[in-house]
Amino acid sequence: MVERNLRSFPHSCSTLGRKIAALYDSFTSKPLKEHIFPPLIDMLIYFNVFKAPFLVDLKKPESKIPHTVNFYLRAEPGVILGIWHTVPSCRGEDAKGKGRCWFEVALRDGNPIVVYLHGSAEHRAASHRLELMKVLSDGGFHVLSVDYRGFGDSTGKPTEEGLTVDAVCVYEWTKARSGTTPVCLWGHSLGTGVATNAARVLEERGCPVDAIVLEAPFTNMWVASINYPLLKIFRKVPGFLHALMDALRKDKIVFPSDENVKFLSSPLLILHGEDDTTVPLECGKKLYEIAHSAYRNKERVKMVIFPPGFQHNLLCKNPTLLITVRDFLSKQWA
Repeated sequence: MVERNLRSFPHSCSTLGRKIAALYDSFTSKPLKEHIFPPLIDMLIYFNVFKAPFLVDLKKPESKIPHTVNFYLRAEPGVILGIWHTVPSCRGEDAKGKGRCWFEVALRDGNPIVVYLHGSAEHRAASHRLELMKVLSDGGFHVLSVDYRGFGDSTGKPTEEGLTVDAVCVYEWTKARSGTTPVCLWGHSLGTGVATNAARVLEERGCPVDAIVLEAPFTNMWVASINYPLLKIFRKVPGFLHALMDALRKDKIVFPSDENVKFLSSPLLILHGEDDTTVPLECGKKLYEIAHSAYRNKERVKMVIFPPGFQHNLLCKNPTLLITVRDFLSKQWA
């Protein structure tokens, strides 16, 4: 045995040496910035490595929000999505002690449904997301809060194409179980780009989304990135913007909401706060102007601007938010 191992040792060393040489050649064939920039941009845009709040058992949503069930959907091979389904508060008593099957059947009860596509970082148990879920539930909505691939306990790695597949998957799954009950895609921040991507895919399949709500939207990821607070400080560094553009292009990160809305026909509601410093109000206004110009039926596009005090994540604390959403959707779905 020892003699055989000694005879194979030179061959093993040779194989290892070739692998190391190949890795070295691969590394040195590209500039250092190409090794560093794309992963850095990925991290800043998705920031899914920050899985706060910590020590939360996502399989047990009742510890964070009432009349909610956790379940999982397979978006594609190797990708399992974690989702919380919160029923309207008016059905809270009925939901006690019930399992996933009851919640699934409840989607047909006539109460409108929101598929919630959150922003970057954290997961479906983040405090500001829970607050919105509670507001919508109290307002008579079902809410399906989705963790994209790589977020929370969902498997896979986030990419723009992947997040779009995830959103389309959850929307189609919901529509297949909702009967005549309308389903709305609600995106926040990064989720607005996911929502318009998914809505365009569904539009091109001949199945327009019942409605779209975009909370704090940007026009495209390039504009969002150069205005992102963490990146603003680097804008004057020589070559930074060029390297940023290259990284976004190489990773195929575009989220072109400004182009997507030109091809949509679904009712579209844009919500933005005056004091949003993460995604400036001007981005939401610009997107509204593009959509309003492109839509044949102008009444299907609306923008509501909220006064200072709610910044980027807390529009749900404004008492008029629910009224605004319900009024818009009821008119569109009348």
